[in-house]
Formats: sequence, C-alpha cells, structure tokens
Amino acid sequence: MKLVFATNNKHKIEEVQHMLPASIEIVSLESIGCFEDIPETADTIEGNAIMKANYVTQKYGYDCFADDTGLEVDALNGEPGVFSAHYAGEQRNSDDNMNKLLDALSAASDRNAQFKTVIALNLNGKQHLFTGIARGEITIEKTGNQGFGYDPIFKPQGFELTFAQLSLEEKGAISHRGKATEQLINFLKTK
Repeated sequence: MKLVFATNNKHKIEEVQHMLPASIEIVSLESIGCFEDIPETADTIEGNAIMKANYVTQKYGYDCFADDTGLEVDALNGEPGVFSAHYAGEQRNSDDNMNKLLDALSAASDRNAQFKTVIALNLNGKQHLFTGIARGEITIEKTGNQGFGYDPIFKPQGFELTFAQLSLEEKGAISHRGKATEQLINFLKTK
C-alpha cells in the first residue's frame, strides 16, 4: 500500500516510515509534485491535520494522511499549542521557539506539558482521526541532539532523558507521534 504523507518535514517522514510495516510505503509531497505550502490556518491541531489531508486529496486525488502536532504547556494555558512551529515567529526556527519557551517558563515551578499529535487519514473516500499524547515536562536547558523541534527540552514521563537523547526506536515507542501512528497502523492492517 502506498500513502501520501502530507508533509515536507523529512524528519517526520523518516520517523513515521521507520514505524510502519514494510507493506506500507510513504510517498512524499515532492514525489507527487506538490511543492506549495499547504495552508495550516485552523485554530486547532485537529483542524490543521484535516486541512492538510483534504488539500492533498482534493487537489491531487490521492489517499493520504497528514498530521499536526503541538506542544501544550500547563503553566502557559496550553500554549504554544497549534502555534508551536512558529511560536517565536514565522521563520519557524526550533532554537528560537525553544528559547522563547524557556524564557516564558523561567520563573515557573509547574513545567508539566504534553505533546499532542493528530493524524487525519483520507482513505477510500472516508476520513479517520487518530490522536496520540505524550505527557512530560519542560527541562531547564536543551539537552541532546537527536530528533527535532522541541525534543531537546521535553523530558517524557518516566524518563530521565529528553526526546533528543533517545533513539528513533525509543522515541517512537513512547512519543505522541508514535502513539498516533500506532493507531493508524492498526487501522490500516484491517483494510
């Protein structure tokens, strides 16, 4: 089975393909000739995932899935949430985003947070949603060089290491994207 993954993020493609069985091949947006920026203007994580999946299905005619992820920090009333990718500005720079978040939490004693991923799958004319959540806390400083985004400052519950210190296998087994992808895989196995 081939499915388009509606993202240009090579890290996400690699991470998700690593979790999928060999029978499911991810096709990139580049491979289908989609080079434009897909709108992500919804005010929820679910809304953005749906918007991206629908864009590819409607414009290119492919079954596909899209995800959107947000980091929700308790002390910041769920921010940055849907704005996680461009929290520090439209340049979408991970270091800038992490620095802004660490500054915002500099005096906070509550550093609890969660990553939330929603995958919207358009398959055979129907849409299905899968949600994964990883609880944890925001560290005081950046640690590790694996992963991407906020991984160097997010320590998942039950671990002494940040996501950026874990291997792809370790992170995939416990991460928000891993949990949502597992639901997606289990669903696809029934098809």
